[in-house]
Amino acid sequence: MNNDTKIKEMVKEKYSEIAGQDKAVNLSSCCGATSCCGDDEVYNIMAEDYSQMDGYVAEADLGLGCGLPTEFADIQSGDTVIDLGSGAGNDAFIARRIVGEKGKVIGIDFTETMIDRARANAEKLGYNNVEFRLGDIEKMPVISDTADVIVSNCVLNLVPGKQKVFSEIFRVLKPGGHFSISDIVLNGEMPERWKTVAELYAGCVSGAIQKWQYLQFIEAAGFKNLKLQKEKPILIPDDILKKYLADEEIEAYRSGKVQIESITVFATKPACEPGKGCC
Repeated sequence: MNNDTKIKEMVKEKYSEIAGQDKAVNLSSCCGATSCCGDDEVYNIMAEDYSQMDGYVAEADLGLGCGLPTEFADIQSGDTVIDLGSGAGNDAFIARRIVGEKGKVIGIDFTETMIDRARANAEKLGYNNVEFRLGDIEKMPVISDTADVIVSNCVLNLVPGKQKVFSEIFRVLKPGGHFSISDIVLNGEMPERWKTVAELYAGCVSGAIQKWQYLQFIEAAGFKNLKLQKEKPILIPDDILKKYLADEEIEAYRSGKVQIESITVFATKPACEPGKGCC
């Protein structure tokens, strides 16, 4: 089993566990991966408040995101939207409220327990134009040129093959389609120890890459009109840091040599692709 496969299996195991937890437990940790804080001291470290958005479904909100990509995604009535790493269906259901009865939403997740929970939520709500597919976003179970819009919330940082994912996003989007993705990136090198802790990988930290490299992957996949829609620093509490870092490493983090950031990034697939005879 190669390292990428081991990482995927570890993430799948962690998120299968998370699927059975309630939101309060997940909010007390980094993307829900570790329940590391006291019961009476809950930190909303990365997640943002969805509760005021149209289409919000409390049972689908596990508190696992790091942004509000659906707010920035310019989704229109009748669109086909794909949500990568759809979890219990939170972003998918908000997207469904926007696309209406004439649109369609497809959620993709590689954790069976998440898919089961999302499908149960959709059935309870009576949504017949929202479906959830079990699959790896490095090789999406979707035909090419399907989606008008793709969204994702704090998921690509968990995936070893980020370049593959952006290539798949390009393939699956219709010409002229676009994405809005919220994710975790880094500015500066994180302590080496962080990279070897499985809990921190599942918690969206160890799997994050440099911000410049993340944006470079998007451009290399062929996307245009790239823009950062939102940027927000992420501050991890000391009681989490002390589980993984020595005092001097925490001091280096606090001094700003390493910055963890939540970004929401937008880009479009060109309406005309070179060699396709349309330009």
